[in-house]
Amino acid sequence: MSKQPLDLTTQPHSQQNKIKWLIGLILLMFLILWGWNFWKKSQAEKQDSFSQWSKPVPVRVVGVQRGDLQLEIKAIGTVVPASTVNVQSQVSGVLQKIYFQEGQYIQKGQLLAQIDPTPFQVALAQAQGTQQQNLAQLHNAQSELARYQLLYKQDSIARQQVDQQQALVNQLKGQIQANQAQVDAAKLQLSYTKIYAPIDGRVGFRLKDAGNLIQANEATGLLSITQVHPIYVQFAVAENYLDIVREASKNKQSIRVSAWDRAEQKQLATGSVQALDNQIDLNTGTLKVKAVFANTDDALFPNQFVNVRLNAKTLHNVVHLPSDAIQHGAKGTYVYIINKENKAEVRMLKLGMVSQGQTEIVEGLQGNERVVLEGIDRLSEGQDVQVVQDDHAHPAQAKTVAG
Repeated sequence: MSKQPLDLTTQPHSQQNKIKWLIGLILLMFLILWGWNFWKKSQAEKQDSFSQWSKPVPVRVVGVQRGDLQLEIKAIGTVVPASTVNVQSQVSGVLQKIYFQEGQYIQKGQLLAQIDPTPFQVALAQAQGTQQQNLAQLHNAQSELARYQLLYKQDSIARQQVDQQQALVNQLKGQIQANQAQVDAAKLQLSYTKIYAPIDGRVGFRLKDAGNLIQANEATGLLSITQVHPIYVQFAVAENYLDIVREASKNKQSIRVSAWDRAEQKQLATGSVQALDNQIDLNTGTLKVKAVFANTDDALFPNQFVNVRLNAKTLHNVVHLPSDAIQHGAKGTYVYIINKENKAEVRMLKLGMVSQGQTEIVEGLQGNERVVLEGIDRLSEGQDVQVVQDDHAHPAQAKTVAG
């Protein structure tokens, strides 16, 4: 059996075909991958065209203001009466009658109560009787002394008798002075049976009823009186404002103070600073301040809780804007302003004093910019914006209360 020769020319040809197929497969994979990326990118661009994040950000802007800014210090205060008197009886006895109504406003010197005067009238009569008795003895002794002096001139008696009679007269004169003191003391005790108002003010609830036995200087007393015209409000301010308050006090300026209700919705009264405490409280780092109010309408009531606003200082011709527009970041304090192309720009600031809703701008703004107040969360440098509300044309009047 004969062997056929092997055809070596077919092997290189098959290898070349395999390489061509492999190259084609690789090219096909690259084409498929490129097409997939192109389709994915086009889909993303299509989605971005409908995304809210790619559109201009709607914002509300306010105008930076330049003008006077009133710095007010805000504090919590307590209404304190000008005077508080606990009326007590100075003598013991039965309370006969009460001449006031609970809650009544009374005048100084007005009769409030009557204690049974009978025992004190008896004591006065007894003292006056003893005084009359000693007066009669004195008159008799003085007559005897005149006779002794006449007899002594006639050399009828010794000098010793005249001197003894003179001593008796002097002794009786001393007794008369003591008797007068007893009479005055009895009259004073009798006067204490009528209790009068020591100050103007409003009467509280009575603590004793008529018919009770009253002891002198009892701790509970009969009633209390609080003077409410004028009235004071005591509050504390941070020591940071010490220089401002002291400067106004030294210049004898009247520092205006207003008292507001608990919800800070209604102004109750206006007054002025009366006095500053002589030291700062180490525990709180605050200075106590007392303000006086006329309180003619009785809007303030003793021990009432009030919110206080103290007009400490007026800043003239300063740049200020709403505090809500100010942002705080790692680089410092800044705001977003809107330029002429309606794009957002970051503007770094240096701040001054703070008022309720308003902050003084020391550096960073000139007073004619538009500042973003709402819609800040989606903003970035150069971001297009859509102004939905512009308060620049009608800037709000700055409210002025500092915390």
